[in-house]
Amino acid sequence: MTTPIAGDPRFFAGAGPFGLEAVVAAAGGTLAEGRAREGVMLHGIAPLHSATAAQVSFIDNRRYAAMLASTQAGAVIVAPALVDRVPAHCVPIVTRTPYVGWAKVAALFHPEPAANPSIHPSALIDPSAQIGAGVEIGPYVVIGPRAVIGDHCRLAAHAVVGAGVILGEDCRVGVHVSLSHALIGARVRIYPGARIGQDGFGFAVTDTGFLSVPQLGRVVIGDDVEIGANTAIDRGSAQDTVIGAGTRIDNLVMIGHNVRLGRGCVIVGQVGISGSTTVGDFVMVGGQAGLTGHLKVGDRARIGAQAGVMNDVEAGADVVGAPAAPVRVFMREIAWLRRAAREGWGELRSAAKAGRDDQNGQGAKGG
Repeated sequence: MTTPIAGDPRFFAGAGPFGLEAVVAAAGGTLAEGRAREGVMLHGIAPLHSATAAQVSFIDNRRYAAMLASTQAGAVIVAPALVDRVPAHCVPIVTRTPYVGWAKVAALFHPEPAANPSIHPSALIDPSAQIGAGVEIGPYVVIGPRAVIGDHCRLAAHAVVGAGVILGEDCRVGVHVSLSHALIGARVRIYPGARIGQDGFGFAVTDTGFLSVPQLGRVVIGDDVEIGANTAIDRGSAQDTVIGAGTRIDNLVMIGHNVRLGRGCVIVGQVGISGSTTVGDFVMVGGQAGLTGHLKVGDRARIGAQAGVMNDVEAGADVVGAPAAPVRVFMREIAWLRRAAREGWGELRSAAKAGRDDQNGQGAKGG
């Protein structure tokens, strides 16, 4: 088994080395007073336990403070409260948001590859499609009539962009993604296998069975959205399905027709959101939660993992459980159930003991 490597060059293009000043600037931090050293060159990033003198690390959780004391990193990004615990050989880069600093430094050493302007010979592009400047189109990509691909987009192998779809500038579309009936903003990341703009799950019930209802809406996706692998976002029925700017959607998420997600939402893996539900800005939905249709979830609400949401959720509320309830209510109910179970078990044992005693008494009489 090989030793773990952050940024394995077989898979991740690297940059650098960088001087300490450049790394500090990228992190948005400052050097701890009296700890600066001249001539320090840093070649990459690594976790605390494996970093070398040529690498940068970080700590954002006091649980790992003991690991900080033994790190061999050349520099470490830390909060002010932990500066005094950084070893003498290591330069502290101080910021109140170490994880944000780490993200920026990681991007400094491993920037996202730029599009390589090219069109693979196997790609099929309709003559009426518009292809922007600096676009990279991979093998077997299909781009339909009247589609618009913005500048500097990258389309990976076997991606399909349907008729009339618009992609803003600097988008990334992964392998085997299919896009239809969609208007997509700038800097959107769509990971492999995602299906966007398919028919919504809409039908009418008749005496003889089900009658499919034409799905005539679109999917409208704002700027800076990320959509995880194998996620499905259905187009609207008579209105649009909308994904607000800056929202992050994990892998294996299902979003039904006419759903409206606000700005900056976080939707974790295996969540299902049924049709015509409206979710406010900056809402967080935990893994495997399910939301029924036609609900309203207020801004900054938080929905716990595996919650079953069947009623509207107020802005700022925290709900858990199935059916979902406010955290305090849910925890009180759980405590009551556990107490009732303990008391019931105690009563059951008492009854069983009384029954055994009675049987023993009857046996003595019979003897």
